[in-house]
Amino acid sequence: MPSLFHKLLCVSVLLTSSISAQTRQLRICADPDNLPFSNRQQQGFENRIAELLAREMHARLHYVWQRMGRGFVREYLGKSRCELVIGIPTNYKQLLTTRPYYHSTYVFVSRRNAEVKPASFNDPALHRMKIGVQVLEDDYAPPAHALARRGMQVNVVGYESTGDEAPAIIRAVVNGQVDTAVVWGPLAGYFAKEYPQKLTLTPVKPEVDPPGLPFTYTISMGVNRENIGLRNELQQFLDRKRTEIHRVLIGYGVPLVDDEASAARGN
Repeated sequence: MPSLFHKLLCVSVLLTSSISAQTRQLRICADPDNLPFSNRQQQGFENRIAELLAREMHARLHYVWQRMGRGFVREYLGKSRCELVIGIPTNYKQLLTTRPYYHSTYVFVSRRNAEVKPASFNDPALHRMKIGVQVLEDDYAPPAHALARRGMQVNVVGYESTGDEAPAIIRAVVNGQVDTAVVWGPLAGYFAKEYPQKLTLTPVKPEVDPPGLPFTYTISMGVNRENIGLRNELQQFLDRKRTEIHRVLIGYGVPLVDDEASAARGN
């Protein structure tokens, strides 16, 4: 006949199994090879923030790995294959977004010992320089369009912005293959840390290039437009964990517009 101990042990196992079965699963869509944001090894700052979120919600993280290209919202969030993305521009109309949790900027990346360190697309010195810019899918990133409007198409050298080649644009500045580069701040800050005291990051001016091309962006979390409840949960998390999230961003070298020392520091 089973002892009282064994009966209590069985009850405990059943209760534990029941609780485990009810553990919330947080399904996050993320890019599998896009440092410093995310990768399969979960080394990016969006992965760190997702871990904070899962702990706060007592949930288990489940990643749905997919590049965020055309049709991504329709195929993944629209079909409930995932619930949220950790980083999306605040004004991205296809998703319901939280309030911004960081605000970053494109930066000019220059060698610290360079005679000219541009800060503006209107700097006359740019016409004599070779300028690295990022390629996004089948088009150049916004800085290339600002340069082209000023007649500098021939000055532009394109570099991949994701995967193994993402750091190439920073290496090109260090090695002198280009004179300067205009790079999205989080990527620039992260990869510039590999070259201490060799580079300077200068926020692009103006922040909006007339007639309306922005170079600073606020970033939010995003969910399906019908999922108001989850959006509200995410907002509460962001409000509670603002300090911890800020610490993660700074640790990854993200230039923050509201943190002048961080945005303009050399690396």
